[in-house]
Amino acid sequence: MLIKMHSSWHNQLSDEFVKPYFEQLTSFVKKEYATHRCFPIESQIFAAFDYCLFEKVKVVIIGQDPYHGLGQANGLCFSVSDGISFPPSLVNIFKEIQTDLKLPIPISGNLERWADQGVLLLNATLTVRETEAGSHQNQGWEIFTDAVIQKISDTKESVVFLLWGGFAKKKGAKIDRNKHHVLETGHPSPLSANRGLWFGNQHFSKTNAYLKSIGSNEIQW
Repeated sequence: MLIKMHSSWHNQLSDEFVKPYFEQLTSFVKKEYATHRCFPIESQIFAAFDYCLFEKVKVVIIGQDPYHGLGQANGLCFSVSDGISFPPSLVNIFKEIQTDLKLPIPISGNLERWADQGVLLLNATLTVRETEAGSHQNQGWEIFTDAVIQKISDTKESVVFLLWGGFAKKKGAKIDRNKHHVLETGHPSPLSANRGLWFGNQHFSKTNAYLKSIGSNEIQW
């Protein structure tokens, strides 16, 4: 596995790369990519860290694992590349933005435009086998992404963490809530959203209101 990520993150996380769990994880991922079709493509595994530099992080959104359909995952949680149909969770995210901020549904589901503004789109697990959701869980990725969250919590202040669904809320245990602004709601998947646990959360306007209150630029969602 090629550890390709921006130097701003590499400097912060270099201690993780030499730990036994990460060496085992690297071996696992290399074998999986050699023997199965996996997503995202190898060069995009750490894309979330390339589009949102460490010093620019203002908002963190935590996903579970990458989309497992062909051509969907691009290394940013909930995001798909230009020209790819929106998965159901992303449809519901855009519907909530439309209601919350009165913005039109965008043409592209590529969320690089959020990442460029300081939104870290972090999946708990950074790789997956085609058509097998959760297939790369419990191999070490969760330890690594816990370390990412811990590093942000410890070294930065006034970051907005958006925790959507039970899985993300558990990851939120690493966050110092005295220093950071944490918003929690249900997952945007149809299963959760159709039970009334997603729509109306207003996380996008609430995030911007908080950023404005601390003198930071609002996110153009």
